[in-house]
Parts: sequence; C-alpha cells; structure tokens
Amino acid sequence: MAFEHYVRSGDKLLRCGYTTGSCAALAAAGAARLLLTGTAPDSLTLTTPAGLPVTVTPARCEMEGEEAVCAVIKDGGDDPDATHGAVIEARVSRAAGADITIDGGPGVGRVTLPGLDQPPGAAAINRVPRAMIAAEVEAVRAACGETGGLAVTICVPGGEQLAQKTFNPHMGIVGGISILGTTGIVEPMSERALLDTIALDLRQAAVRGENRVILTPGHYGKAFLQALGPAPVPVVCCSNFIGDALDEAAVQGFTQVLLVGHAGKLVKLAGSVMNTHSRTADCRAELLCAHAAVCGADTKTCRALMTTPTVDAALDVLDKAGLRGPVLASLLEAIQQRLARRAGGAYRIGAALFTNQYGLLGMTAGAKEIVQAWNMKLQ
Repeated sequence: MAFEHYVRSGDKLLRCGYTTGSCAALAAAGAARLLLTGTAPDSLTLTTPAGLPVTVTPARCEMEGEEAVCAVIKDGGDDPDATHGAVIEARVSRAAGADITIDGGPGVGRVTLPGLDQPPGAAAINRVPRAMIAAEVEAVRAACGETGGLAVTICVPGGEQLAQKTFNPHMGIVGGISILGTTGIVEPMSERALLDTIALDLRQAAVRGENRVILTPGHYGKAFLQALGPAPVPVVCCSNFIGDALDEAAVQGFTQVLLVGHAGKLVKLAGSVMNTHSRTADCRAELLCAHAAVCGADTKTCRALMTTPTVDAALDVLDKAGLRGPVLASLLEAIQQRLARRAGGAYRIGAALFTNQYGLLGMTAGAKEIVQAWNMKLQ
C-alpha cells in the first residue's frame, strides 16, 4: 500500500517514501511475530522517528526451517533512489540468552574503514535503524510474553548489485547496501521542488520582518542547533543547494546569514562547490589533502587522507600528524572567501562546521562576528 504522506512544493504535492531502516524494522517485527505466534501478519505498522506511521503489506512472511522470514518492499516515494523497490528481508530465530542481536546477511554491506556510523567489521546498519529494529522486535516479544533471546539478520536480495549504484564502494562498505535513515521517512528530492521550498521558506522569514537567518543543509544541522537551545533567528533548511539559498537570501534582503552544517558537506565550499550533493561533487578528501599539504603534511599523511571515508576519519589522521588546527584554519579561511564571493557584498556571511563525533570544529571569521553580535551560544 502506498505511503500517503506528502510535502508541498508550490502548487504541487510530492509523495514521501520510507527508508530502508523503516523497512528493516517492519520486516523484523513481522518475522518475530510469525516465529513467536505461528501466524503471519497481514499488515505491519510502525511509527517512524519522524512521528509518522507507516503501514505495509509484507511481500512474504513464512517459516524456513527454524527461522521466520519476512520481506518488505522499499518505497522511495515521488523521488525514488537506487533502493526504490528493493526487497528488505528480516530473518529471525531463537537464540541463547535474553538479548536481541542484529546483524546483516547477504546484500547488506560490511564496513571496512573507520569513521563511519558503525565500526569496521560491522554490518552497515546504522544506529537509528538498529534502534528501530530492536524496539519493534522487543514490542512483539513483550506482547507474546516471551523473554528468550532472538537473532535478527537483515538481508537484501540483489543488494550487492544495487550497491554499485550507490557510494558504498567509495565509502569502504563492501558486499551490499546500507540500512539507513534518521527519520524513517524519505522526502522527495526533486531539485525544482527543493529550490521552490527553500525560496518559500526564506521569503516567509523575510515577510515576518526578519533580516537575519541561519541556513543548514538538513537533519544533522537542525539537530545540532536544537541541542544548543532556541535559535535567535529563523532556521531554513537548504539541503545541498547552498549556492542557490545564498542567492535567494540576497533577493529577499537578508543582511546577515549564518551557515551551520556538517563538515562532510561544508568542507566542499572551500573548493567553491555550492551544490554539495555527492553526485555533483565528492571532493571532500581532495580538499582536506590539498590543505594538509599546504600546511606541511608529508606524503604518508596525504595518502591516508585520500582514503578516509569521512571527515571524522580524516580528523583522526590529522590529529596523528599534529595538523588538525592548521588544516581547519586553512579550510575555514577558504570557505569564508568563497562564501563572501558568492554573497557579493549583499550581506554578512559566515559558516560554522561540526561533526557528530567531535561537535563544533570551528567557525569562519564572518561566523565569529555574527555569533558574537547575536549573542548566540555555538559550542
């Protein structure tokens, strides 16, 4: 059954979908119910971290020996990605002890490099999906009055081939796709729709008489800001379209713009990359390496940086070389220059970079001035 939740873009309604993480949690609940009750469910429902319910009909739910198997088909909504239509399968069996264990099977990738959501050797099932799977299976177990251990294995038939259409091989995830999702929901990523939404959000902020705004690419930035407390000015999500959002901020007459985002995206601004989607430009490692070289990094350090899958992993390399401070300072200076050039004098601009592991990494000179003027706690 179709997921009937929509987002508006101008005069259009675009249908959302649900993540591989939601599919895995739904499938795990279905398999657990079959295993513990002997009855296959006709439908499965969960409430996503975004607070929206998702109800699906299992593609299949049956016993295979001592193992219950349930499959759910991924629905990407109106802007499907490479995993749209993929079969996400959960296999659940009884296990010794009282724990619920979660692992990946065929078609789910394995992490081979440090710095990702999961450690090397673990299945590429991220933290939020793992928590969703565990919660759904525990709810079924409790409802059945069971206390014994359960082993959950998530599989994706054809996942190894699907992964070739993603950035998993580049990120050091081998053998399949990742099970992802921080909200459980996939919002349509139509470029025109997103640009219209960004423009509308900025226009609404300006109409309210506000001449200051915080731009952030998405969920990570919003969560980082929320942890600091109420923002002193409107916060507008700009997705990967940072350059377009900066241009629209000038059109709407803003005088101060603060950009707050994960370093994995914003470091690309040092190379004048204003659309930070990995399909457009994936130059994070190259920029880190170039600035490290300027700061005196040796060949060994530069080569290590070129193989890092994330900024957090790159920071570990820089720490070992004693170069984190100089490299970040060099990158922040370059980012400030590129942002000021794009703003063209229309407003004051600055950027603050963070990672989930290290928190706030630093602020450009323009950001420091803005944060001080706003009396904003950004640490």
